[in-house]
Amino acid sequence: MKNVYLIHGWEGSPDDCWFPWLKKKLEGKFEVINPLMPNAEAPEINSWVAKLTKIIKNPDEHTFFIGHSIGCQAIMRYLETLPSNTKSGGVIFVAPFFNLPYLETEEEKIIAKPWLETRIDTDKIKKFCDFVTIFSDNDPDVPLSDSELFKERLNAKVIVEHDKGHFSDDAGIVELPIVLEELLKMSD
Repeated sequence: MKNVYLIHGWEGSPDDCWFPWLKKKLEGKFEVINPLMPNAEAPEINSWVAKLTKIIKNPDEHTFFIGHSIGCQAIMRYLETLPSNTKSGGVIFVAPFFNLPYLETEEEKIIAKPWLETRIDTDKIKKFCDFVTIFSDNDPDVPLSDSELFKERLNAKVIVEHDKGHFSDDAGIVELPIVLEELLKMSD
């Protein structure tokens, strides 16, 4: 059976935004693993990667990852820890980032700093599988220009959705059909 890991974002949970809808759509076709990540209010790289390492057993071409926001960062950092000959079925990132220029509070900047400043070996992880990235043209958190960085660094397919904000509850996004479509294409 194919496995899909759904990794939520900062201040998120498995019950946020479009995750419940997607999980329901995937059940029966995939084994869906949708963990609550540790300390989501103030996520830390080491604890998030450790959680993924604990729950993901023997990733292979039947293993797929879907991340939202900082969940995308966690997936990249997890993949970076794997042996170079690892293969995955594919990765879909929704609102991924390398930059967060719109952070407002000092606390947000402190939490985000390690995620933004700790290098990711994208040359290593882009060999594991295909990447699809989904951005919104009005995301208040992630600059659309990051889409070019994902294309350049991961050879990612870039999809830009109109008026979806940060693909979050705040934006009213409770269904995200493009993720389902892309996953079904990847897993055929």
